[in-house]
Amino acid sequence: MVIKVFLASSSGSTAIKKKQQDVLGFLEALKVDYAPLDIACNEDNRMWMRENVPVEKKPTNGIPLPPQIFNEESYCGDYETFFDAKEDNAVFAFLGLPPPPGSKKPPVKQEEAQEEVEDEEAKGEDDQPVSEVCCGGIAGEEDLGSEEEEELRQLEEEEEAPEVTEVYSGCAPSPLHGVAPDVE
Repeated sequence: MVIKVFLASSSGSTAIKKKQQDVLGFLEALKVDYAPLDIACNEDNRMWMRENVPVEKKPTNGIPLPPQIFNEESYCGDYETFFDAKEDNAVFAFLGLPPPPGSKKPPVKQEEAQEEVEDEEAKGEDDQPVSEVCCGGIAGEEDLGSEEEEELRQLEEEEEAPEVTEVYSGCAPSPLHGVAPDVE
């Protein structure tokens, strides 16, 4: 079985390029066989992708954007569903592939186990949720949508690699700055 990843080699959108790189890089890291199919250079690929994305998965304008992922003829999903599967450690199930040899099978009720872990992590020392103990107002915060999660992840990546800029401390330069000391 070959995973087909439909992408656009000449996309003008930085967001689409990053999503495509994320999918391909993750598939390579997992050593999953895949075929990148370019929709920018090949009209047949573009038409096949558009025709085979299920109607309920198409955006409101009806034109699905890359990357779109298929297992042979079977639709797996778009970047958002891939990202969700990646976060849930369920990429092989998402792709319709058996897990690699030697890997642990995920528990049947993975969502329930994940919720229990998150509940335990959210408790403070006195068994009150951390959000109620500190940082008032967070207890009622709603979950972010997948687009907001992606934007947050991108912002965090940008913060990890800050741009080097000139620093101005607000102080006047020292009169000795740049002057070599007298040596006798």
